[in-house]
Amino acid sequence: MKPFISTSSAVSTACFLAHPPSLCHTRSSFLKSHNGFSSITIKPRFQIFRTKSGENGNLEAIKVPTSVPVRVAYELLLAGHKYLDVRTEEEFNAGHATDAVNIPYMFTAGSGMTKNPNFLKEVSSQFRKDDEILVGCQLGKRSMMAANNLLAAGFIGVTDIAGGYAAWTQNGLPTTL
Repeated sequence: MKPFISTSSAVSTACFLAHPPSLCHTRSSFLKSHNGFSSITIKPRFQIFRTKSGENGNLEAIKVPTSVPVRVAYELLLAGHKYLDVRTEEEFNAGHATDAVNIPYMFTAGSGMTKNPNFLKEVSSQFRKDDEILVGCQLGKRSMMAANNLLAAGFIGVTDIAGGYAAWTQNGLPTTL
């Protein structure tokens, strides 16, 4: 197996960014284990990494969402993807991408933040599991966590917006107050 180093696809990029090249490979079928990791490409929306698990030797699948720059996210939005803004209601009301749907992934709690216990239920009431969903927050951390949760819950068309709303506004993309 040759080490995988390519930026020709979002899936490949996700693999390359998530792990050193010596641990990332891509093929259309299952690959032999290398240092405990191997991967298969399922869809262009995410990569599945297989890792060694407990004493029984079973493998556990971990989905990693694709993350795209805001200009790519905007083109996807124009092509019909839906924008899920996972910032707090206060952040969303201060400005958001046009036509975005706000479902906070976290709430402000004292001096910190706490996860929205109804996040998946609320998303499921607004989106289908096969909808193409762009997930954005303020800077990119919450959206990546939310995208991971959505993939784990069976949503298949999830794409994270790298840089979040801050990058969106810095690039002069359309917003609504």
